[in-house]
Amino acid sequence: MPTQVRHFATPRALGETLTLPLEPAESKPQSPPPETPRTIADLPVIPKPRRNTVLKARNYDMGPFREEKTKGGVTYAHQDELPKLPIPALEQTCQRYLSSLKPLQGPREHQDTRNAVQEFLNNEGPELDAKLRAYAEGKTSYIEQFCKLFARWSWNEDFWLTVKARNNQVTRAASLIVSALEFVRAVRKEELPPDTVKGTPLCMHQYSRLFGTARVPTEDGCQIEQDPDSKHLIVMCHGQFYWFDVLDDNSDVIMTEKDIAINLQTIVDDAAQIPIQEAAKGALGVLSTENRKVWSGLRDVITREPGSNNADCLSIIDTALFVVCLDYTEPADAAALCQNMLCGTSEIEKGVQIGTCTNRWYDKLQIIVCKNGSAGINFEHTGVDGHTVLRFASDIYTDTILRFARTINGKAPALWSSTSPDPSKRDPESFGDVSTTPHKLEWDMIPELRIAVRFAETRLADLIEQNEFECLDFGAYGKNFITSMGFSPDAFVQMAFQAAYYGLYGRVECTYEPAMTKTFLHGRTEAIRTVSEEAVNFVQTFWADNPAENKIEALRQACQRHTANTRDCSKAQGCDRHLYALFCLWQRMVDDDFGSNGDSTNGYSSPVDGMSDISSSHGRAAEYLIDNGTTPSSAVHAPPAATTNTNGTNGTTNGDDANSSVIRNRTNSASSRHSSRSRSPNGSSHQLPLIFADSGWDKLNTTILSTSNCGNPSLRHFGFGPVSGDGFGIGYIIKDETISICVSSRHRQTKRFVDTLESYLLEIRRILRLTAAQRNGGAGVASKQSRAREVDEMKAKPKLTHKDSATAKAKLRGRLITGGSDLGRKGGFSVNGSVSPTEDSLLGMSEDDELGGYGFFDAGMLLQALKARGESYEGGETKASERATQQAKRRTEIGKRLRLVDY
Repeated sequence: MPTQVRHFATPRALGETLTLPLEPAESKPQSPPPETPRTIADLPVIPKPRRNTVLKARNYDMGPFREEKTKGGVTYAHQDELPKLPIPALEQTCQRYLSSLKPLQGPREHQDTRNAVQEFLNNEGPELDAKLRAYAEGKTSYIEQFCKLFARWSWNEDFWLTVKARNNQVTRAASLIVSALEFVRAVRKEELPPDTVKGTPLCMHQYSRLFGTARVPTEDGCQIEQDPDSKHLIVMCHGQFYWFDVLDDNSDVIMTEKDIAINLQTIVDDAAQIPIQEAAKGALGVLSTENRKVWSGLRDVITREPGSNNADCLSIIDTALFVVCLDYTEPADAAALCQNMLCGTSEIEKGVQIGTCTNRWYDKLQIIVCKNGSAGINFEHTGVDGHTVLRFASDIYTDTILRFARTINGKAPALWSSTSPDPSKRDPESFGDVSTTPHKLEWDMIPELRIAVRFAETRLADLIEQNEFECLDFGAYGKNFITSMGFSPDAFVQMAFQAAYYGLYGRVECTYEPAMTKTFLHGRTEAIRTVSEEAVNFVQTFWADNPAENKIEALRQACQRHTANTRDCSKAQGCDRHLYALFCLWQRMVDDDFGSNGDSTNGYSSPVDGMSDISSSHGRAAEYLIDNGTTPSSAVHAPPAATTNTNGTNGTTNGDDANSSVIRNRTNSASSRHSSRSRSPNGSSHQLPLIFADSGWDKLNTTILSTSNCGNPSLRHFGFGPVSGDGFGIGYIIKDETISICVSSRHRQTKRFVDTLESYLLEIRRILRLTAAQRNGGAGVASKQSRAREVDEMKAKPKLTHKDSATAKAKLRGRLITGGSDLGRKGGFSVNGSVSPTEDSLLGMSEDDELGGYGFFDAGMLLQALKARGESYEGGETKASERATQQAKRRTEIGKRLRLVDY
């Protein structure tokens, strides 16, 4: 039976969509099937593993997610309203490209780039652009397939959330699992309310890629594969693997929170029986951090070994809903927690790795729970962006609280329109073919695997040790103060990064921030280029001996420019995605001409040659993040750096500096992508367009400051690794009264950068107060107060009669207490100024303050307070009845069956 395809109406223009009123899904007339498919060719089918007569794996079908529309579903109700991602005009893209590069280049270098751009417009550019537009006609998104090709080289992003211990590790993990399973159910039954921004719906396609997926390495890179009917979890403890079923065929949860807690405690007790030094020697999870070609070859060894159950074990992992990692450690501080959630810890004891880095499987979505109950999410980025996982994390956070509230008040609301029937009240026969008792996966540790684990671990430990993390919980002020001064909070903090870096190094560097484009069908992100001429003017003005008014005015202009850029990028009007698609199209044309004579990259490789042959690694920071599964924020967001220095770090140039040694021409390119001139077997030559051979292309794609803003006020921290070897990875959360920042680098004075950043934030507050006081005639910045506090200031002192004068005097007794300007709470003083935000800054806030990212959330305080009070292509598919029959024949005894403990 062919795979069914969800059909949607032909996309409208964005302007038309925004002017339309929202209508109930039921009232919309049905549209004829469009010519443009509303989904891309979905996930491929993985070959079924061999099974021997002793061990028979569940015959999971790793294939495309079947987007069969549920009657009355709300999740994709607005999907047919979404416009296609627009392709900007070529001239406009080139102009934005030049504007992004001008502040990063010297005059001579920028003139070379202008010449390269002009030649591109006069020669190859229009032809490539026309081919791209023709290609996009039958696609849901012109950039999506190129992003997938780029992602084939395993760029992924790691995201985590953290929760203070409610009780203990097992209790916290069980609670998170139940909430996560209800989220899975809501997605599958299309009961997950769609994301919106000011009433404008966002694309929900990525949610279908979140569960039951695996990043599978191949000889040509990586691909994402999925089992849409997955029903089981993988639990890792001390590097050992366990599994049990948690859903039935209807995607309803079949285990209570207590049942799951019993399973988890059973697993913890069983894992502790093997000394961690011994368990680490068979921790196959470290293989998922290997480079893709090595890992692909090892998977072949695992799946083809005659008489081995390794293929079945690998299939169980690949097809799991997600992985739960139970760590035995307790991070000492925020920086240690960040590292643990991102890449795990490295701790060597008697020559054996016993750190938490062995307790991971980086090719899947992971929920990580530490011994003290701190929890995190680490996710694979190739199929989904941070905003999607942020929704997942936020809904888990909300659901755990609401479920706890319902134990106090049964009438407390639920997050979902429907929930799974109470498993404790169901007939076990209704669960179907499931196995709820945990089983341990026992690998056949053949010599190849033992050696591979040893070398993968030592390589991973090297990479972990090369990076450091620092956190700043800035408590002096937050969003309220920034907006009261008339600034967009995100732009304000972005300029803080620029000022701190300039204060340390006396120069600006290429900076990246993602802008979400999910207002478009299958939208991903566009790159915001923070460094502008206004930003350069600001940092130079700030660090020079200038009047305070001049510094604030320069900051205001830089923030306004950044807000405007953010707005354009959110409308898909940046330059990065368009130019990257043109480059990929040129590369595909070259590869098509080369054919399959051994010189082709098959049209699917990353533009970085080092990425297409990862085994010849030079130790690049970006490759480290690929290999150990801890990839930076700009993984899918931005094309990779185009040059690689001999020391393994991404090449960068600074103006007319002597280090700018990679200014190339058509006949002598220093690029590691391709030679600027290639010759196909038929004798025809292909010249790399000068715009891509120019040093400006490398500079814009060598990110020194990779930044990302998480706008959820319930989050605690989040972060990611640096994109380039000499760069910083900066994750930040702007809350009402605080700013949380996590910075990483490859030992590039991370602590000093954080200290400089904190000093700047305090200094700019002082200057803002000073200028506000001057504007107010020396009155200073008035504190923004509640309506109740305004009573004393607004009403005039009444004239008292003799009769009530005694009562009035009694009310006025005592000294009136007012907040002094130097008083504040722990962590600093937060001032809310009287200056109202400008209309422009409010418009900016709607797009860059409330969306994005990934992060920590902290439910500890709220929970303690509550306790104190009481997807598609044509492919084979079996019918549901046939699948049920097949599953009934499959055995469930994969791995050693554990004996449940008393709980």
